[in-house]
Amino acid sequence: MSVLAVLDPAVAVAHAVVAAVAHLVPTALAIVLFTVAVRLALHPLARAAARGERARARLAPKVAALQRKHRDRPERLREALAEMYRKEQVSPFAGCLPVLVQIPFFSVMYRLFTTPNDLLDHTLFGVPLGLHVTGAQGAGQWAVFGVLFAGLAAVGVVNFRRARRTAAAAAAAAATAATAATAATAQPAPQPGAGLLPYLSFGSVLFAALVPVAAVLYLLTTGVWSAAERAWLYRDGTPVPAAAMMG
Repeated sequence: MSVLAVLDPAVAVAHAVVAAVAHLVPTALAIVLFTVAVRLALHPLARAAARGERARARLAPKVAALQRKHRDRPERLREALAEMYRKEQVSPFAGCLPVLVQIPFFSVMYRLFTTPNDLLDHTLFGVPLGLHVTGAQGAGQWAVFGVLFAGLAAVGVVNFRRARRTAAAAAAAAATAATAATAATAQPAPQPGAGLLPYLSFGSVLFAALVPVAAVLYLLTTGVWSAAERAWLYRDGTPVPAAAMMG
């Protein structure tokens, strides 16, 4: 039995909702609408994360000052940072919350679209929603997969560029903090793997090769929503948190 079988009660609810909507519109569109509805319900968390990120950006100079002051006392630095965040009523982890909340929803949708059910018997422009890209036949089916994958790739490019800008801003901030420190202070070592983070923006494209059309449609819908949501919430130029870039 699959570990994801524990999600079956939630999967049954999701199936019932999508099936009900599918009585009014095509099943593929029902999947899109259901995904948008859930993301809309999660939007307040994303707004809260954006507010937290702006607050952390405002506190960045104070954080740098504390890091310089307690650079030889890690325990004292942690206490000072915790006290500062508590006084400012800012959570250092708020940016991760929307991503964490999406994990159960993603797991339910993955289970729904990878377990045989009547929804997968419907089609998207003639392509069964339960079909994998490896089973595509004919120009028509390949064209549908091509459009879906091209859409995922376009979202990946948008997220990649945004992640690169965020990384550049973080590097500039680190350089400024290092310059403000004493000349004897060594430059901070780059975080391991930090240069690879922007490339994770294309992870959904690779994952889409392993799942059926219905799941690819979900990935594209939630990806477009996330990209548009980030563009709106961070339109003032506030760097997007790394965790949010994976959303």
